[in-house]
Formats: sequence, C-alpha cells, structure tokens
Amino acid sequence: MNVLTRLTLSESRLFFREPIGVFFTVVFPPILLVIFGAVPAFRQPDPDLGGLRRIELYTPIVIAMVIVMFALNGLPQLLATYRERGILRRMATTPVRPLALLTAALLMCTVLSVLTTAVVLSIGRIAFAVPLPGQIVGYALVFVLCTVASLSIGLLIAALAPTGRAAGAIGSILFFPVMFFAGLWAPRATMSDALVRISDLTPLGAGVQSLQDTANGSWPQPLHIAVMLVWTVAAGAVAARYFRWEAAR
Repeated sequence: MNVLTRLTLSESRLFFREPIGVFFTVVFPPILLVIFGAVPAFRQPDPDLGGLRRIELYTPIVIAMVIVMFALNGLPQLLATYRERGILRRMATTPVRPLALLTAALLMCTVLSVLTTAVVLSIGRIAFAVPLPGQIVGYALVFVLCTVASLSIGLLIAALAPTGRAAGAIGSILFFPVMFFAGLWAPRATMSDALVRISDLTPLGAGVQSLQDTANGSWPQPLHIAVMLVWTVAAGAVAARYFRWEAAR
C-alpha cells in the first residue's frame, strides 16, 4: 500500500507539471460551468425543459466532461507513452511491477475527477443555486459506474494505440462524439427521439441521464445502469486481452 501511495503521489506531481493538461482537465470544466451560468437564459426556468433551468441540465454534463477528460485524454496517453519509452518494461524487472503503476494512474485519475466534480457542484450550488444531488447514494453510485466505464475505454485506447501521440489523438477524436451524445452541444431533453435512443446506449449519455435523475432525487434507470456495466465489462475485457507492457517491435 505504501508503494501504491508513493506511486500515486509521484504520478500526481508529474501530472501537475503539465500546465496544458491541468488546465483542460481540472480548470476548464469549472470555468465552462461559470460561462454557462453567466448566460441569463441558462438561469431562467424553461417550459420546454419541464421547468428546469439549462444550468441544472449542464451541471451533470460538465461533470461528465471531467470524467472524459481524464479517461480518454489523460490516461491513454500516459500509459501508451510509458510503454513507448520502455518504462513499463523496465519496471517489470524491479520489485514494483507495472501493474502497480497502472493502478496508481487509475487512482490518480479517479481522485482528481472526484475533487474536480466537487468543485463543479460547489460552484453550481453557490453561484447559480443548482440543488445538490437529491439522491446522494444513487448519485455516488452513478458517478463510480460512469467513471469506471470511461476509464475502461481509456484503457482500451492505451492497449491498442502504438504510441503516446496516437493514444492522445484517438482520445481527442472520441471526445467529440462521446460528449455530443452526453448533451454538451444539445442537452438530451432537446434531442430527437432517435438521438436520445442512441444516447441511451453510450456510456456518457447513460451516465449524464443517471446523474440528472439522481440529482432530482430519483434512482437511475435500470437501462442506463446496464449500459454502463456493459461498456465496463466489454472495454475492460478487450483492454486486458490486448494490453502490452512492451512496445511492439
């Protein structure tokens, strides 16, 4: 446990030495929520949205962005770069196995996602009177499921990408369709029925709707829980099958 703690702290220090990565994963999502909240129309109840305010709809979307930034952009590039540089291979010859580094990277991403999410929820509550989650247990459960599903996809990218640069490119490309179906450009409440059905089958679409449901005091829908679990198992299984500790020769 001491080794894992030291590795996690070390990875965290290395992460905070990259200002661009820190900005887009930790700083930008709260700023984006503030920008949304600064738009007067976002703070007014909308009859077309069942009386909800858009800022209330965008809070879980921004939280989903936090998760995705770490899972699809940070984690795959980190692990693929370590493999490309031979760091994972060299670690295999030491008492600290590569699996410990993988666990530390996952733990770092999870902890920073939780902390950034707490900042987003605090800003929403203090600045724009966004209610705190009404079903806190369900909210925490959904957050964990959404995070695990997204990290599993990130591990899959890291497993298949030949280089760190390729992993970063793949993650960046996937970010846009994933966040589209999560409702970043158009909230799910404004989507057509066909788009909603597609969104329901994506990990972030299911995650955002479940966060919204639990924020309103309800339990998440079984379909959305099942979707996140299926993505976790499927992506995780393929990642475990193809993940390499050494770069291909």
